[in-house]
Amino acid sequence: MSSRTYTSGTSGRSLVIVHGRDFKPSGKDLLELADTALAAGVERDYPEALDGYRSLNKELAYYGDLTNAFLIERGGHYDEQLDIGDRRNALHMLRQIDKRKKFGIQRYDKLPGKSAIGEFAADIAAPVLGVVGFANPLIAKVAKDVGAYWNPKSDYGAQVRQRVRTTLCAAMDRGDQVMLIAHGTGSIVAYDVIWELSHDPEISAQYPEQKLDVWLTLGAPLGDSAVRKKLLGAKEKVAKRYPRIVLSWHNLSAEDDYACHDNTLADDFKTMLKEKLVSSIRDYQIYNLTVRYGKSNPHSSAGYYIHPRVSQIIADWLAQGSVD
Repeated sequence: MSSRTYTSGTSGRSLVIVHGRDFKPSGKDLLELADTALAAGVERDYPEALDGYRSLNKELAYYGDLTNAFLIERGGHYDEQLDIGDRRNALHMLRQIDKRKKFGIQRYDKLPGKSAIGEFAADIAAPVLGVVGFANPLIAKVAKDVGAYWNPKSDYGAQVRQRVRTTLCAAMDRGDQVMLIAHGTGSIVAYDVIWELSHDPEISAQYPEQKLDVWLTLGAPLGDSAVRKKLLGAKEKVAKRYPRIVLSWHNLSAEDDYACHDNTLADDFKTMLKEKLVSSIRDYQIYNLTVRYGKSNPHSSAGYYIHPRVSQIIADWLAQGSVD
């Protein structure tokens, strides 16, 4: 499987996507699904911006092959054809929602298999499980790949960061304006990489003046106190603790998404604003209308990508014009 998946555009702007944990289909299929969902949202809400979206360079920072191999080695099983088929079915249903105003609680409450049990369990158990390292009990139970990412005796984390860093740096090397989109635990990887680009002496010196226009996190666990303690730079003094190459940070958290049970980041990273390391950090609470395998899946990337708030953020970015 290819670690870098790329669609060339003509605008001098790049959309870089970082996927999350667990088994993943090929990079080609994953980028196609993400691109289709993002384009569908823009076309639905801002048809005048569709040509601008299509002109973007689009690149997926793919490390699914590393994760798949790791999980299979530990006894996991993955039916890629079934996964792709269900992802496409879910996206097809999302594309039938023809108005942005329909992405609300009324439709969400009617989804099959919807339950807030995961959110409830996370809120109750987080203070206890945070002591042992990963606060959310549902993630702690199944996220072996996240454990490996943080394991200092494993090179898995370094390999994953290299994949994401290589992809992001390719866009920066072209001199493109960049929007970085990270889903789920991919937000942890993305944070670590932009911290490296800000402070690692061997890496940051190559990009002394470049910044990301927009960083968009979707279903990110970065508000979890145990997660924040494991981020690169967490033990540094304030001057080196946080990334400094992001202009605007937008964060979306879906109702009942267990991965982001602490669903606001502006309060957790307010020091970045105080120290003028970022221009803005904005949080948005949404409803993710994805149905996968016959039941509601509020963490699904497709439901985030196609959401009207994401479409608005992309359209606003496109409307800003080029930076001289």
